[in-house]
Amino acid sequence: MRIGSFTWWFSICFISIAAGVIWWNQRTPQAQPSSSATNTVSNHTQQRSQPTQPAPTPEPIQVIFTGDVMLDRNIRTYAETAGYQALIGEQLQAVLLGADLVVPNFEGPITENASVSQGSVVGSPNNFRFTFSPDSVTFLEAFNMQLVNLGNNHMNDFGAAGRQSTLTYLDAAAIASFGHTDPEGNQQRWHIENFEHGSIGFVNYNQFVPGGREAAFADLADITPQADFVVVVTHWGNEYQQEPNLALEELAHAMVDAGADLIIGTHQHVIANHEVYQGAEIYYSLGNFVFDQYFSPAVQEGLIVTAAFDFDTATITTETDRVTMTKPGVTELAE
Repeated sequence: MRIGSFTWWFSICFISIAAGVIWWNQRTPQAQPSSSATNTVSNHTQQRSQPTQPAPTPEPIQVIFTGDVMLDRNIRTYAETAGYQALIGEQLQAVLLGADLVVPNFEGPITENASVSQGSVVGSPNNFRFTFSPDSVTFLEAFNMQLVNLGNNHMNDFGAAGRQSTLTYLDAAAIASFGHTDPEGNQQRWHIENFEHGSIGFVNYNQFVPGGREAAFADLADITPQADFVVVVTHWGNEYQQEPNLALEELAHAMVDAGADLIIGTHQHVIANHEVYQGAEIYYSLGNFVFDQYFSPAVQEGLIVTAAFDFDTATITTETDRVTMTKPGVTELAE
């Protein structure tokens, strides 16, 4: 009896203790997994900086340079009938309009004077004296020619009045210009064209104005610190000479040494040699672009140079296309 009573008493105690443990566990909240690690990761993810998108690389600026543009004599006669837009073939029009800027050598003044070269005897003095109609501004506007070189041997054909008249018409059309034309030097000879990511400076060397060489080097010294690139557009050399002489080569090299990044030559009416000096390209002559010379295949051809100015890499790359001039006055891309 004593052992049985003890067993019964022990069983009652064990059951009571077990029941108490179960009751306590039900009352005490179970520990939940800590969410701090998840939150930390989440917060870290939210605070992590997003990868920075690189700024888009600016596209190079495309500038087309042409040879001599002469809008008097037979060219003027044709344009007065067909319109100035008819002077450029459709394929070439598309090339010009695809550039950011087209820079021609504009071989004569714009005045209200009557033409003396139309109908003149070939070889006579009047045959080489040019004035362009005020309507010729429409030619520049139509073909993206918003900057023109005036520094050549025909800009003074109608004197100081012709020079001033030219500037008046160009300014009215918001067409910029540069070039050494005034023998007295009373003018702004160089020009800086500003683009979104940089600037291009334009200097002229005009062999046919007194002091032209000194002026060109003075302009180079002025403009080089102000522009990202510097182009010299020259009017130089001997007509119909396709290879530059030593003096011309030395002059071109000196211009590069003085800061020129690209040299574009005009005046010779034929395509002349091309070279690279100290990394700068030199085109000694682009020949004609719009001109009524038809006496040989050489004068009926010209080059256009498309220069890509890359402000991101500080480099210039060039491509060339040939053009041909046919009667009665149309310039087209060569086949």
